[in-house]
Amino acid sequence: MTTSHTNVGETQVPAKMALTELATMKRQGTPIAMVTAYDAAGGRLAEAAGIDVVLIGDSAAMVVLGHESTVPVTMDEMLFMTRAVASGVRRPLVVGDMPFGSYQVSNADAVRNAVRFIKEGRADTVKLEGAGRMLPRVRAIVESGIPVMGHLGLTPQSATALGGYKAQGRTAVRARRMLSDALALQEAGCYSIVLEAVPTPVAARITAELEIPTIGIGAGPACDGQVLVYHDLLGLTEGHTARFVKRYADLSTVIREALAAFVADVRSGAYPEERHTYGMPADELAAFEADSQPKP
Repeated sequence: MTTSHTNVGETQVPAKMALTELATMKRQGTPIAMVTAYDAAGGRLAEAAGIDVVLIGDSAAMVVLGHESTVPVTMDEMLFMTRAVASGVRRPLVVGDMPFGSYQVSNADAVRNAVRFIKEGRADTVKLEGAGRMLPRVRAIVESGIPVMGHLGLTPQSATALGGYKAQGRTAVRARRMLSDALALQEAGCYSIVLEAVPTPVAARITAELEIPTIGIGAGPACDGQVLVYHDLLGLTEGHTARFVKRYADLSTVIREALAAFVADVRSGAYPEERHTYGMPADELAAFEADSQPKP
């Protein structure tokens, strides 16, 4: 993976991750690190940590907006968050996740909304779920000049039709279908495919047969890269999480404790201290106080 920089005056700006670099990482066996983000701060932190790809996932519907599924999030909401993340990153590839309803109806809708992600959201590429009837959508978007990341396995936008949030491809028939779908997405022009909640042997077979990189989330170590949801890996998600989630921090506890300490300080008067306040010159204060005296 290149780490070249472009000189702008005296400021060194990291070169944007190119799709060809992801392909090179697959060939060289260098794992790709991808994470979701939903605002500029999340994007900046991801870049500082060395993340290769930042996905503004429709998971925002659940972890940011409080919905019970990914379905309700709108194009305008996704564009708002994508633009925020894009403003915070320079090097990582920025991928806008096309929400439910933004591409299913027609090729024209799919292209129009993909263009919005690039123009309004400042994304580099888009992602959409499924194969089969979605293959013409992929082709149309790619032919319009916009790179597409595919998504197979557990596709949350159609979780109800899949029988809920559970692993996919666990029978030989379904596994063969998934492999066929992956090859079809590659043929349609996808530059990468996310494999979610897929048995390890199935994901390994798909990864081996594809020329394009696979990004796993609950799909085992043989994928060319891995992705997790920002809130899950940082421990901001409370309650049940998927089996594949690994928590690298417990920020919920840290944040709750910090907020509780703030409340306690406010109640007791311990905050603000003098060092948190601003003064004014003595002569100005005297003039202000003189002006404030009641007139005789």
